[in-house]
Amino acid sequence: MRRIVFGSLPLVALLFAGPVRAAESAGEKDGNRMERQGNSEEKAANAEKAQGEKLEAKGKAEKKAGKKRDNKHEQAAGEATQKKGEAIEKAADARADEAKQMEKSGNDVEKAGVKSKKAAESAGAK
Repeated sequence: MRRIVFGSLPLVALLFAGPVRAAESAGEKDGNRMERQGNSEEKAANAEKAQGEKLEAKGKAEKKAGKKRDNKHEQAAGEATQKKGEAIEKAADARADEAKQMEKSGNDVEKAGVKSKKAAESAGAK
């Protein structure tokens, strides 16, 4: 019975010490949150950009078909669709740039959190 109790003590100590050591500082948490949010917004912007590219290609095809058939209405509709696709693509590019900036800011905040955590640990060790 003593072997079991004394043999399990180091395991119990490791279990309690593990989560304490892996705790994140507030800066790290905020940085990770910002980074995840930036990643998800960038994915959404890239999907929107692809949608704009498809719309632009559809507009070009419609415009070309209108020219071929000498149909001014079809040609004008194609031009409008193409412009709408270009506008969506441009807006998506801007959103993607903002998301990348947010991700970069998240990395910077996380690094600052790690530095402050290390500084606090070293001050506590002295």
